[in-house]
Amino acid sequence: MEIRGRVHLLGDHIDTDVIIPARYLVTDDPEELARHCFEDLDPGLRVRIRSGDILVAGENFGQGSSREHAPIAIKALGVGAMVAKSFARIFYRNAFNVGLPLLESAEAHDRAAEGDEVALDLGAGHVRNLTRGESYTASPVPAFMQQLLESGGIVGYVQSQLRKGASPAAPGTEEEGSRTR
Repeated sequence: MEIRGRVHLLGDHIDTDVIIPARYLVTDDPEELARHCFEDLDPGLRVRIRSGDILVAGENFGQGSSREHAPIAIKALGVGAMVAKSFARIFYRNAFNVGLPLLESAEAHDRAAEGDEVALDLGAGHVRNLTRGESYTASPVPAFMQQLLESGGIVGYVQSQLRKGASPAAPGTEEEGSRTR
């Protein structure tokens, strides 16, 4: 799975309260959440993001509460994927559960610049910076997490399994014999 987009850089330790402030948690409407995404960090960021753009962040992106509103808001903004040095564990899983692709790459954060065009290969764990002609290593996304993305998230995955008449066990559960992150 390859994803291409324009880079928007973010710093370290961006928590879920900065991604979507708690005062907006009275709704679960993705479009409403997107209107307030990152407004306390950079009010103009959501306006600059175009469909398919890629957020590149530092360490521990998504730390804080376990709210699913954060990756929902980012996805509803039109973000095509995220790359970070590291993600908070609960944000990582919530993002895949809502269909938001993530890659971990310290090198991409340290080398990419605002506005660079990048291409992500989730399965291989590669980030190609098309603007700079560079490649960066990343942690490959496990096959079962790619299945979640291809299904649009956990709800789509379960629905597809039910349509096939298969057990709706989530990919990566003990029933499938895989380890979850």
